[in-house]
Amino acid sequence: MPDITRRTDRGAANYDVHLPHLQHKHRPFPGCPLAMINDTRHLTPAPDRVILLTGFDPFGGDPLNPSWLIAQALHGQHIGGHRVVAAQLPTVFGQSLQRLAALVHAHQPALTVCLGLAGGRSALSLERIGININDARIPDNTGAQPIDTPVAAEGPVAYFASLPIKAMLRAVQRAGLPCEVSQTAGTFVCNHVLYGLLHLLAQGTGPAGARGGFVHVPWLTGQGAPHLPLRDMVRGIHAALWAAVLAPQDITLQAGATH
Repeated sequence: MPDITRRTDRGAANYDVHLPHLQHKHRPFPGCPLAMINDTRHLTPAPDRVILLTGFDPFGGDPLNPSWLIAQALHGQHIGGHRVVAAQLPTVFGQSLQRLAALVHAHQPALTVCLGLAGGRSALSLERIGININDARIPDNTGAQPIDTPVAAEGPVAYFASLPIKAMLRAVQRAGLPCEVSQTAGTFVCNHVLYGLLHLLAQGTGPAGARGGFVHVPWLTGQGAPHLPLRDMVRGIHAALWAAVLAPQDITLQAGATH
């Protein structure tokens, strides 16, 4: 099988064609899917297999949230016999997990990948772990600011993401995008969603063997620094999703941190 994570000049996809217009971030999903590299026409599709890809609404005073724009752009893509279904989560403690649980029940996704904004990071950040704590530095979009409360009162201290993050790391880097494994998803709504997702899957919600995790993305160009263009972040997440589908088990690759 050719290495689908490598981008070539010949026949390269135009990632700008179907990106949702920044002034219409709340409109319905685009009618046309992105024309991505090496789509799955050579594979037998499995229409009952879904990749649930979520993003958040804007928060903290930002007018846009690139996590949702990326999810919108990839909605409807077919990746290794899986159909991408994009959905928006509210940047709200509690409500975000209620919405996510309803989506997992409705779509029974084989893979759930939640995206969130981490302004100040310079790379796509594959989160390794979710911890059972809410400790909000700023209020969520309803004004709630929980401090030192558990995500799940009866849950364990932490869960490791069940996505093949090292294989995804290699795929995104081979696609030419900055990428890293992150050792913390923070203690705001992003970690709340990551831990809550993994807790749902641990309890048997979703189909057998369902996997999930979280990817933080940088600011969009024009939002702040460091930043990445939207088309590049779409391309990186697309490569990561391919790797997640093709790697039922993770690879061994150094991606730790000294501190």
